Amino acid sequence: MSSPHAKSDAPSLADLSATHRDLLWVLSQSGPSESGPLHHTLTDYYTDGINQTRVRDSLEELIEYDYVTKQTYDTPKYRLTESGRRELAARQAWQAGTHNAAGGHE
Repeated sequence: MSSPHAKSDAPSLADLSATHRDLLWVLSQSGPSESGPLHHTLTDYYTDGINQTRVRDSLEELIEYDYVTKQTYDTPKYRLTESGRRELAARQAWQAGTHNAAGGHE
């Protein structure tokens, strides 16, 4: 069964929800993690909290986009893929103002 989002169809981080971007950021800082600790981190950050099902659904969508992978041993752990790291690096460059409008670095 094919994924609804082929890797080449993956949206840029600019097109993702804040929850998606925040999950990628947390994974970049924490390394591989289970969904529970990710949920707790976002709950601490969001003033209104966040539903654990939404966190798991967002992680599954990030897997479809090839930004996250799930390692399943005893307990599933999520980690960034190389595509996820590249997208985060591009966003950080944009936020820092080192990415020009033509798409290149200054």
